[in-house]
Amino acid sequence: MSSTSSQSPDGNGRVLTISAKPGDLQFSVSNTAVLVIDMQNDFGAEGGMFHRAGIDISAIERVVEPTKNVIQAARSRGIPILYLKMAFKADLSDAGSTDSPNFARHQRMAVGMPVQAPDGSDSRILIRDTWNTEILPSLAAQAQDIVLYKHRFSGFFETDLDNILKGLGVKHLIVTGCTTSICVESTIRDAMFRDYKCILLEDCTAEPIGDGLARSNHDASLLTIQVLLGWTSTSGQFIAALESVGN
Repeated sequence: MSSTSSQSPDGNGRVLTISAKPGDLQFSVSNTAVLVIDMQNDFGAEGGMFHRAGIDISAIERVVEPTKNVIQAARSRGIPILYLKMAFKADLSDAGSTDSPNFARHQRMAVGMPVQAPDGSDSRILIRDTWNTEILPSLAAQAQDIVLYKHRFSGFFETDLDNILKGLGVKHLIVTGCTTSICVESTIRDAMFRDYKCILLEDCTAEPIGDGLARSNHDASLLTIQVLLGWTSTSGQFIAALESVGN
């Protein structure tokens, strides 16, 4: 089904219909926001944490362009863009106790280790306010965008995300980012528990294969989201829905 617009039932203007799985979904520009999850140097750039660990980041690199198109289309229509960045404080005090699963898993990826960034500056793996946790340059935030740090997989855990979304009157979340089955799915799960309607754009999310793994859970996560947690669609369908109502 093509993306279309129509008059909303409550008379507050037009709503958009986006072609999605498991079924088409209606939403309004006025109660929608775009989430950009963990599209930062540590995950999607050469010299970042994944790349240093020998993980193939090409899948993440491929979703940058469609994600950029979604961000630009949303910004042009006044839809809020919220960036989530995975990062810890310099002393790792928010990474959990040394025997916690969160701390242990990230220690395997050398969290906190001093490194030299590709631009020659001193940096540290997965630490706030360093090159490693900056947003990928092609997706850089603008002044009107909202940028939040998170220190667990879900963007809702001990952050102001829920309060910010409620303050903006947001009910629908257009979700992009990496990695699909970890931070993206974790955030969507928590969003669903809080009654947000999430639409994950399939060509704007990725999960690399590496670290000794033979496959990823990318497709399994897409299916889980379609069946239980929300909807999936594509950048093209979202942009077409926006264009159907003009600027």
